[in-house]
Amino acid sequence: MSTVETHDPGSRQAPQSPGPRHSRFVAAVTRQPLQAPEQRTVRRKSHNREGLEAGKRSTRTLLWVLLAAALVLYGFPFIYLMLTSFKTPIDTIAVPPTVLPKEWTLDNYASALGRSGVLPSIINSVQTAVISTLLSLALAVPAAYGITRYKTPSGRVFIMAALVTRMVPPVAIGIPLASMMAGVGLADTPIALAIAHATISLPLSIWLMSSFFEAVPQDLEEAATVDGCSRLGALWRVVIPVVSGGIAVTAIFAFLASWNEFLYALLMTAIRSQTTPVVIANFQTQFGLDWGSMTALAAVFSIPVILLTLLLQRKIVAGMTLGAVKG
Repeated sequence: MSTVETHDPGSRQAPQSPGPRHSRFVAAVTRQPLQAPEQRTVRRKSHNREGLEAGKRSTRTLLWVLLAAALVLYGFPFIYLMLTSFKTPIDTIAVPPTVLPKEWTLDNYASALGRSGVLPSIINSVQTAVISTLLSLALAVPAAYGITRYKTPSGRVFIMAALVTRMVPPVAIGIPLASMMAGVGLADTPIALAIAHATISLPLSIWLMSSFFEAVPQDLEEAATVDGCSRLGALWRVVIPVVSGGIAVTAIFAFLASWNEFLYALLMTAIRSQTTPVVIANFQTQFGLDWGSMTALAAVFSIPVILLTLLLQRKIVAGMTLGAVKG
């Protein structure tokens, strides 16, 4: 006798419990959305970090390549000059030229320093460069201080006008200056050449010192004036020691501008006051230029500049830092 099961629509059946496979699938689906964003974030940070490190390595490599190129561009001519000064006369005119001397010799130095007028020209160069540097600083320091502390539109116009003068061809200024110096009786003197060189370095010196003075807070001067210092006393006792590095940088630029200058020295000097660049240009033989003696004297002429830069290295770094970061 069969039994027929009847379904009561009003009755509710209890839900069936899921099996073990269904439970594991639900748990996996439930956990996956929670872990995926975290994993994507970790992977994104890892990729970003690797990209930044790769970018830093590429930038560092590029900087080293540029540094090596600059070293070759600026250093090789000086190294070649030094090596040529030790060559024999035959090696200096060899074709194709050789970098290293086939035979090392000091004859070029003996020949260069033994010529008449060489040692007096070195003394003239030193005198002219020192006087020009002191003159430039004596005019640039108070001018730059006044421009930065008494801020007026005319001060900025003055700096721009001074810098514009450096764009004028030197020969356009050198010829009138030579005529003026001859008219006042200063022809063929180191003083006349130093004044002419000061006209070259003074615009840049004023501009550099202005940036250094702007980096000094005025509170230091106000505190000094409260303690009884005058404006000039505050400048000399407070501001000048702070910007001493900037003054060293300006002095280096002014000294180099005078030490290496050739055109004004050629126009304004004769045998008595000739500087070393003019003497080097006159090193000739019956067969042409005396390259050995020229390079030897040029090497000797470079020594004071190198020593001055090494002695004032800390001041130069401090001055460049002072001018770059304003207080």
